[in-house]
Amino acid sequence: MTRTTTPPIGEPGGPPPAIAPTGPVLPMAGPPAPPPAPAPAPPPEADGDLEALARRLDEAQAKMPELDPYPRQLLNEHLDALAELHRSGLRTIVRTLRDDPRGKELLFELVDDPAVRMIFALNGVIRSGDPDPVAQAEQVLTSIRPGIASHGGDVQLDRIEGGIAYVRLSGACNGCSMAGVTARQGVEKALVEQVPSITAVEVVPNDPEPAAPALAVTQVAADGTSSTGGVGSAPPGAGAGWFKTFPVERVAPGTLEALSLQPTEGESVEVVVVHAAGKLAAYVNACAHQGMPLDNAIVDGEQGTITCPWHGFSFDATSGECLTMPGAQLEPLPLRVQDDHVWVRASA
Repeated sequence: MTRTTTPPIGEPGGPPPAIAPTGPVLPMAGPPAPPPAPAPAPPPEADGDLEALARRLDEAQAKMPELDPYPRQLLNEHLDALAELHRSGLRTIVRTLRDDPRGKELLFELVDDPAVRMIFALNGVIRSGDPDPVAQAEQVLTSIRPGIASHGGDVQLDRIEGGIAYVRLSGACNGCSMAGVTARQGVEKALVEQVPSITAVEVVPNDPEPAAPALAVTQVAADGTSSTGGVGSAPPGAGAGWFKTFPVERVAPGTLEALSLQPTEGESVEVVVVHAAGKLAAYVNACAHQGMPLDNAIVDGEQGTITCPWHGFSFDATSGECLTMPGAQLEPLPLRVQDDHVWVRASA
């Protein structure tokens, strides 16, 4: 019997070598892959974008009713406690700064920052409300007035009615020159862009007006008599430093009158006499915010307020107390009415 021998693998006549499979190797079965991570929350708005931040707050507040009652109650309690903590801390900061002269100055600078002002208003540290369009327009005109003055002109706000700002142009701006056209276009662009309630600007012609009569001011001497021989006697019990100024009717309700008084000794005193809420009051002509003059301040005769035309700070016309930033105060001056005239004491 013949035995057949099979050659080894790989040799001639033997079986072919095993061939490794081609193509991808399938992994072994295992647990399912975790779901993808949620997309990251959008980054916070850039610093200073107050409108976007306010919009986010409004949107979040609008979604609160969608929550179930119990979570909504817990969230409201948390927010109320957090807000009270913020208010307490802010009031301490404001009170501490206000008690120091330098701190008070820094506090006023901080209030001019829109973000700080919003935080103070939201937490009840300062009074908030709809911005007065006249005060806003006056601020805008103040900011562009130097540029207009550099071309020999000036601009004054006459009134705002139905969204239209009526202004008066003077100097090189009053006429048909190119400087006047450029000034009018610049004024309209600034007011429409920066005051939301203003949609257009009209130029009011400058009609000639009679000059106001000069103020007849008489100082009272130490013995209570007129130091310049003026007509009328001093108010009862008056001492030195009183000035007889102008007839009472000169200051109509809802208006103020600015004047300068020169004591016998010392520097002159700039004064404003205001008629509001049925009362007359006199103050040093300097806003408690930055010391700017109040000659063109906005007087609300019914509400009894004075609004500074420079930065919109509002004051109680009868007491001088600042309604915008508690702790600020106009400097009052003694005032009396005698013989239908206004008397003001401007020195001791």
